[in-house]
Amino acid sequence: MAAVEAAAARRHPDICPLCERPIPPEAKSSRHHLTPRLKGGTHKGTVRLHQVCHSAIHARFSEAEIATRLADVESLRSDPEMAAFITWIRDKPPTFHAPTRMTRERRQTKRERNR
Repeated sequence: MAAVEAAAARRHPDICPLCERPIPPEAKSSRHHLTPRLKGGTHKGTVRLHQVCHSAIHARFSEAEIATRLADVESLRSDPEMAAFITWIRDKPPTFHAPTRMTRERRQTKRERNR
């Protein structure tokens, strides 16, 4: 059964709803909870994203921010920071992956909160 699913995925790979590039079986990918689990989103739905796209979301935004203003794909796509990321990633190959670091502003906010 797994071989049949893999063959079907190669013929019709999933499309990342964030960057709109195909997600072939060999690409790193993960499920993104539209409402973070920590904010009550355990059963509220997920979307499959490239891992680099998923990491970009969590590198830029807190769980609270995702839950309150970015809990759907269109809100994420229209955010200026994510729009810049999408423009950058759009011409990369579907299997492209790069380590993603938390933004400087987000690191600073976390440091201040933990003091």
